[in-house]
Amino acid sequence: MRRLYRLLTRWWTAFALAASLAMLGAAHAFERFGELAPCNLCLKQREVYWGAVAIALVATLWHLISRGSRGTPRIAAFLLAVVFATGAITAGFHFGGELKWWDLPATCAGGGDINLESLAALALGSGPIEKVVMCDAVTWRFLGLSMAGWNALISAALAVFSLLAAKRPKDARAPRI
Repeated sequence: MRRLYRLLTRWWTAFALAASLAMLGAAHAFERFGELAPCNLCLKQREVYWGAVAIALVATLWHLISRGSRGTPRIAAFLLAVVFATGAITAGFHFGGELKWWDLPATCAGGGDINLESLAALALGSGPIEKVVMCDAVTWRFLGLSMAGWNALISAALAVFSLLAAKRPKDARAPRI
């Protein structure tokens, strides 16, 4: 257990980078292969992971280049905790809207930008009709949770692990139990 703790806290930014890329890959796979178009809030949740990728990549590269023996910078782990907590809040808000606990904003009515060309093609009948993806419509469930619900749980877990990595002892030793 102590070795796992030491490994996770020492290389947390690399693990966070891998987890963020895996979440983005899963989201794009659901979109591409599962044909589940994202709503506006789904896209906002992806932005959080892109922010985590940027922070984790810079911190991991810094650790590798500087040959840090004590692990990645603790400030990066704290920043990742803030980013992942933001993702958990965003996903939790989306999940609550799906369950009709509260109303979602009006901007959640559609999933794409409207431009003049697409409107003209629609008016002339020469363009494809794009379905508007509603944020409160659940298109996929697993074990009773939608994608937003799973994302809220995963983001919260990543935030907790990031806080553990941020509070690790300076010499990256596991706490004595």
